[in-house]
Amino acid sequence: MYFYILAGSAEDILIFIMAYDRYVAICDPLHYQTILNRKHCLLLASGTWMVGILNSCLFTIQASLMSFCQSRIIHQFFCDPKALINIACAGLEQFYIVVFLDFFILGLFPAMFSFTSYIKIIRIILQIKSKDSRKKAFSTCSSHLTVVIMYYMSGVCAYMMPTSGSSNVLEQVFTTVDAVVTPMMNPLIYSLRNKYLNCALLRLLGINLNGNKIIKLK
Repeated sequence: MYFYILAGSAEDILIFIMAYDRYVAICDPLHYQTILNRKHCLLLASGTWMVGILNSCLFTIQASLMSFCQSRIIHQFFCDPKALINIACAGLEQFYIVVFLDFFILGLFPAMFSFTSYIKIIRIILQIKSKDSRKKAFSTCSSHLTVVIMYYMSGVCAYMMPTSGSSNVLEQVFTTVDAVVTPMMNPLIYSLRNKYLNCALLRLLGINLNGNKIIKLK
C-alpha cells in the first residue's frame, strides 16, 4: 500500500504540473523558458516525490493503527485504503481524516486546476485564426487531456462508488481499470503524435493511409 499510494500521489501532482506546462506553452509561450526552466523543473520533481512520500507515510502509519476484528481477507487484488476500511472495526477516525485531506489536497484541487487550465487553453486555441496553427496547438495538449479525463474518470468510478455487497465485483473491475489499464494506456496515448506509430497502428488494423483496407496474405 505504501508504494501504491506513493505512485498515486506523485501521479496526481504530475498530471497537474503537465497541465500547467501545456497552459504556459500555449497561453504564454514567450515566457516558457523563464517560467519552466531547469531549476524550477527540478524543484517541481523533487517536491512531487517528497509530497508523495509524506502522504504514503501518513496512510501507512494510520493503517497500522487500525484494528481488524473479523476477517483479515480483503475483497480486492491489492491492499488499497478503501479495501482496508471495508474490513476495519476500530481506528477509523484518524484514517478518515487522512483520506479526506488526501481527497481535497491531492485529488480535488489538482483536478480543478487541471481542468481550469484546459478551459483557458481551449479558449486561446479557438481564438487562433490560422487553421493549421489551431490544429498544431490542439495536438500539443490533446494527448495529455485524454490521459487526464481517463485518470479522473477511472478514479471516480473506483473510489466514489458506494460500498455494498452487490457492488464488490464492479468495484474490483473499476479498481483494476484505475490501477492497471489506465497506466498501460498512457504510453500509447502519448505516442499517438508519432507518425511512425500511427502508420504502424493503421497497418496493424489493416487500413492504409487512403482509408482502404489492406489485403493481408495468409
